[in-house]
Amino acid sequence: MTPEMQQLQLLLDEEAARYNRPEFVEADPVQFPRRFSDKRDIEIVALLASTIAWGNRTMICKSANKMLALMDNQPYKYVMERGYEELPDGNIHRTFFNANLRHYLRGLHAIYRSHGSLEGFAKAERVGEEAAPSWALAAAINRELALANDGHNDCRCLPLGLDKSALKRFNMALRWLVRCDGIVDLGVWDVITPAQLYVPLDVHVGNVSRSLGLLQRKANDRLAVEQLTAALRQFRPADPVYYDFALFGIGINKALSLLTPTSET
Repeated sequence: MTPEMQQLQLLLDEEAARYNRPEFVEADPVQFPRRFSDKRDIEIVALLASTIAWGNRTMICKSANKMLALMDNQPYKYVMERGYEELPDGNIHRTFFNANLRHYLRGLHAIYRSHGSLEGFAKAERVGEEAAPSWALAAAINRELALANDGHNDCRCLPLGLDKSALKRFNMALRWLVRCDGIVDLGVWDVITPAQLYVPLDVHVGNVSRSLGLLQRKANDRLAVEQLTAALRQFRPADPVYYDFALFGIGINKALSLLTPTSET
């Protein structure tokens, strides 16, 4: 490894350790699945909280609280008793409405009725054997959502153009469910390993990654996710998405100056 790469890994390790701490949970949507102990509740809330995780984090958390209140803070019970069929019209978060939530939960009801858990469904679909488990599982869930909704799709639940989509929010949910260091992420799944996860890529992570030389592709699409994750695997092959904390932190604190020597006047 070149000295420049060693310096970059040192920065990434330091920043990841700074944010992969219990205190991170308080202001992040990961707090919502962490409220539950039943894996089925954790799975459902991880999917739903990540689905609305775009925009201001304070507003995301406010909206997630509202969404859980609609389900009486008993997500698995609510899904299995089909409480969503009585949802009135309303807005949950920005362009995600009660109708979108109803669409999602109909599909999850079918999945849980047939497989007992989302992880059971993932095992039945053998996503752990796929080269890109995130996209394979998203495609399988989309299939079930459509079947449960008279063949209709809803891109507000999961993206539909999976050949190009970065799957940012879904990859974040999988990070919560799969990573198992016992700090921020819950690590309740073993159907795929941390080594098989992909970085949740958004505009900010993309810009930071390009500035650090980790990503050359200009578009924030699936190919960019694959390229960035491959670059991070050089530093931590068994757990490349650990560095999601670092990329988040560097973006928040504008820490790119750490890589640039300060000139004196």
